[in-house]
Order: sequence, then C-alpha cells, then structure tokens
Amino acid sequence: MEEIQSELAAAGVAGMPLGVDIAETPMLLELLSAGIDVRDAQQVMLDARLIKSPDEIALLSTAAAMVDGVYQDIAEALKPGVRENEIVALANKRLYEMGSDDVEAINAVSGERCNPHPHNFSDRLIRPGDQAYFDIIQSFNGYRTCYYRTFAVGRSTPAQRDAYARAREWIDSAIELVRPGTSTDQIAGLWPEAKDFGFQSEMAAFGLQFGHGLGLGLHERPIISRLNSLEHPIELHEGMVFALETYCPATDGQSAARIEEEVVVTSSGCSLLTLFPAEELFVTNKY
Repeated sequence: MEEIQSELAAAGVAGMPLGVDIAETPMLLELLSAGIDVRDAQQVMLDARLIKSPDEIALLSTAAAMVDGVYQDIAEALKPGVRENEIVALANKRLYEMGSDDVEAINAVSGERCNPHPHNFSDRLIRPGDQAYFDIIQSFNGYRTCYYRTFAVGRSTPAQRDAYARAREWIDSAIELVRPGTSTDQIAGLWPEAKDFGFQSEMAAFGLQFGHGLGLGLHERPIISRLNSLEHPIELHEGMVFALETYCPATDGQSAARIEEEVVVTSSGCSLLTLFPAEELFVTNKY
C-alpha cells in the first residue's frame, strides 16, 4: 500500500478519490485501510457502455451468428437417447471451433425439468415428445450472447404449442415497442404479472419476463422487468443492444417455453441479432 500511495503522490493525485469498477474484496479492503477514498466507478462504466458503437454491434452480431450455427447443430442432434450434457458438449465444441473466447454457460433443460425453470443442465436422457430449451452464453472478442431457443423432440402436444404461442406473443409485443423514445415501463407493462403464470411475487419471477443489456457484460443496462421498470423507467436510445426473454409454463404441469431475442435499437425501430427460427415451436427430427 505504501507503493500505491507513493505512486499516487508522484502522479499528483494523492488525496483524490479513486474510482474502482471491479475489485476483489481483499484489494478493496487494503485500499480503504490505506486511507484511499474509494468510489463506485462501476455505475459510470455501465453508463458509458449503454450505447454501442457500430464496431461493437458488429461484434455482437458475429457472436449471435455463432450461436445461430450451434442451434442448427442442436436441432439436428436433438433426438431420443441423447443426454442434455451431450448437447452441451456439442455446443461447447462448435463454439470454440468458431472462435469463441469463453463459453460461460449453456443451460440445457428438457422434459419434466422445464417447469419450474432451472438454470443448468443434467445427464437426463431426452425422450420422444419432450419439450427442451437451451440458453447459450458465450463471448466473441469479449462481446456476449444470451440466446434461448425452445424445441419439441419428434412431436409436440397442444399444451406445448399453446405455451410457446403465448411466450411468442409476449416477446413480439415487446419487440414492436422497441424504438428510440420508448420507455422501459411501456415494455414491462406488456408482460403478464407474476401471479398470472404461477409465481407468488415479481421478485420470485424475476428474470423470466425480462430484458437486459448486452455487451462486454452479460447483464448491462437497460434492465427491463416488472420488478423495477414500472417505478423506475428509462428511455431507449439508438445504439442500445439488449436481450428480451419470455417464459411460459404449459398446462401439462411439466413442459414450458422459453424464447429470447437480442435486439439493436435503430433510428426506425429495432433489428434482430438472433436469427435461428423461433416464430413457431421448432420440432426436431419429426416422426
């Protein structure tokens, strides 16, 4: 700490506040014990990263394109007898082959595991008629994806199709509002209340009907949710990039639909970065 203090003095900034974006607890405590006035710089950095440059949008688009390709591989591989963790292994391999920096997480959820929603994968065997959804979180040159898709394996049921149609309706209504000048409470207000899809409170349902900024971080600004946006809205601006995601449990008590689209706010509305087909429930390897 004496070295830090002497370097600060040499730079003529001794006694001035030190902004810190991210720090481990021991480092933060040492800075404080040395008498340094530590300030939260993370909020400043999040504000600075709110609007993406054309180069950043190009990197985010490339990252999404990599996942487009992985979903094609998953659609071809998703059949009875395959395990969730085998799909995860396939996705990891393909992403690193395409140049991913880091495959941070892949959620693979099928059958009775779909409802309630976990955020992991298991060694469960895929069976005929299962509904299955995946979230692929990875980065290309530091720029992230968060990209859900839902499938039915071999065939689908009316309950599965109905859940998917409702999840699609909720996300489409949100996408239609994405343009400069829209506020996040307008989007969050389109989504069902937590109690309407089986949750006790908005806190319990947080992250299911949801929007979050994407960039160098997985959850940047803006954050869109009934939990915070109705009382604390922010305005959308051209150049923002964020993911919109919806979740709908099926009436069969175990299936569920999960859809996510990454969008860029443009001068005339928005454009999609996530292009693997999701307008209707995708049935893989049909019988």
